[in-house]
Amino acid sequence: MIKGINRQVIEISDPHSIYYEKAWLVVRPEYVRIQQSVLNKEAKKLMSDVSHPSCMGLKRTFGFWALRLGASALIGAGISTLIHCLFL
Repeated sequence: MIKGINRQVIEISDPHSIYYEKAWLVVRPEYVRIQQSVLNKEAKKLMSDVSHPSCMGLKRTFGFWALRLGASALIGAGISTLIHCLFL
């Protein structure tokens, strides 16, 4: 809910999100006099930063842990091979 009648609001009707249809950004009173193009540019920048689905981080996390597990398995196999060759 947006309160106040003296606020400048920027409405973004296509935030490039599968979850949201619109976004409203309320401009701070001290920045109301700034050019509209600057405000629109900042609004688009803000929306591009938050538009990625939350599962993107999960995929990166899964890849990180899979790589880490694979590296640990290779190191373990290398150490066991080295021990086997030295003592047999």
